[in-house]
Amino acid sequence: MDSEKVLTDASLPDDLVVKVLSRVPFKSFCRFKCVCKAWLAFSSDPHYRQKLPKIPTGLFHGCKDGSVAQLVSLSRNDEEIDGGLTFLPHHEHLIFVDCCNGLVLCQYKSNYTSPNICRFIVCNPATQEWRTLPDIHPDPDPIASRCTTFLAFDPSWSAQFYVFNFSDELPLGINKLELFSSDLSTWTVDATWSLDVQIYEPHHFVGGVLYVHTVDGEILVLKAMGSGIPPRHFTIELPGRLWSLVYGCFGQSSGLLQCVFLEESGDTAVVFSLDAHHSYEWSLKCRVSMRDALGRDDFVHNNSWPHWLGYHIVALDLERGFIFLVDMEQIKLLSYNINTGKLRKIQDDCRSNYLYYVACYSKLPG
Repeated sequence: MDSEKVLTDASLPDDLVVKVLSRVPFKSFCRFKCVCKAWLAFSSDPHYRQKLPKIPTGLFHGCKDGSVAQLVSLSRNDEEIDGGLTFLPHHEHLIFVDCCNGLVLCQYKSNYTSPNICRFIVCNPATQEWRTLPDIHPDPDPIASRCTTFLAFDPSWSAQFYVFNFSDELPLGINKLELFSSDLSTWTVDATWSLDVQIYEPHHFVGGVLYVHTVDGEILVLKAMGSGIPPRHFTIELPGRLWSLVYGCFGQSSGLLQCVFLEESGDTAVVFSLDAHHSYEWSLKCRVSMRDALGRDDFVHNNSWPHWLGYHIVALDLERGFIFLVDMEQIKLLSYNINTGKLRKIQDDCRSNYLYYVACYSKLPG
């Protein structure tokens, strides 16, 4: 029976529903909110969120010390999460690629793997489930072309996950898109691809739509149309003047994409929200003084923006009121609470690229 219909028929007050949900284990709550939009809304509401079970969060990044990945935990309920992905087969040959809404994508190979074969594996660090994807065959010339691969998963939209593999022919742009769908268990080639764009790493998947930052300072939008159907793709402009995501990032709140940009002086971070339901309109959410956050104002170290800036915003979570940034001068990973103005050190000797992680306890498709 539809859980939303049960909730409506029972006519329970929101406060009572939240009180009931607050007593269930957080793993069960994670599963419940994936099947009931009303309960999902509670977890995004600042008034109710503090009363509900705390879902483990963290920041994932790839490693160069022989291990696959490292999870920098931001929660206490993370004892069962394998942030090093040690449960995966072929562990010594894995390369961390991407992370999306609780799932992780890795590339793997063996000593016998042909150079023109690309193999991926998708896993869930919280449940320690994993799934191997079929082989694909990228362009054998790494100088003339490159592949950029993104994982797409949003349990509040669909139980299925997708993998987008872009072949980028330098310097012309993307010339092929291969898409893996977990329900079809196969790769399909998008024969309708028609955009000559080059893409950067910043990307985000929310509500069935993949957003990718382009070299030209736009956002490439790929809207999922269903299994076996190529995604509809087009580009949209950034809000206002041509700001860049070079030192900013994507995030999401209440099912909407958010982008944090930096003004040319580097002393202000500006957060915009994109309403994909109303002609992709941008709206200003907030402005954050980086002078107040870091206690200094010497951010830009040359006269040519944006060649070098003293910090890099790596993750955004406005539902919890946090931005996460790397201080490139002190080499520290920091969190800044925009509601209280509190700056906290998370880690010394950090890296510059992190991906935000929220644990997911739903069963891995397939």
